[in-house]
Amino acid sequence: MTDLVHLNCPSCQALNRIPQARLNDGPKCGKCKEPLLTGKPIDVNESNFAALVEASDVPVIIDFWASWCGPCKMMTPIFTEVAAKESAHWRFVKINTETNQQLATRFAIRSIPSLLVFKEGKEIARQAGAMQAGQLQQWLASQL
Repeated sequence: MTDLVHLNCPSCQALNRIPQARLNDGPKCGKCKEPLLTGKPIDVNESNFAALVEASDVPVIIDFWASWCGPCKMMTPIFTEVAAKESAHWRFVKINTETNQQLATRFAIRSIPSLLVFKEGKEIARQAGAMQAGQLQQWLASQL
C-alpha cells in the first residue's frame, strides 16, 4: 500500500491525497490544478492556518514577521531561497504579526523574526532571530 500524504491546497484549500513518493514530482491540486508545493512561501492567516499548517502531513516551517522589522526584511530572501530548495520536504509559510495578532499571541511570539516548526499539527521547535541560508537548512535538517 502506498503511503499517502494529505495536503490542503494553498490556493483553494481543497484536501489532496498524494503518494509520498510523488512529492518531488510537482503535485497539483485535484480541484483547481494549482501547485500544492510551490517552492515559495505561502502567506497564512487566521482563516487558513488550520488547513495549511495544522492539517498538513508535510512538516511546516513558519516565519513570523512584521513589515517594520529590519532583521525580518533581511530574512525574507533567505527564507524564499531555502523554500525553493526544500519544498519537496517542507511547506514554507509566512505570518505577518501585524495583521495576524491572534496567531502571534496564540504562539507567544515575543521577538521577530521567529521561526516555528510544525510536525503533525504540533509545534516541535522554534528559533528566534534571523539566520543565513546554510544555518536555516541545517536547522531544518535537524528537525526531520
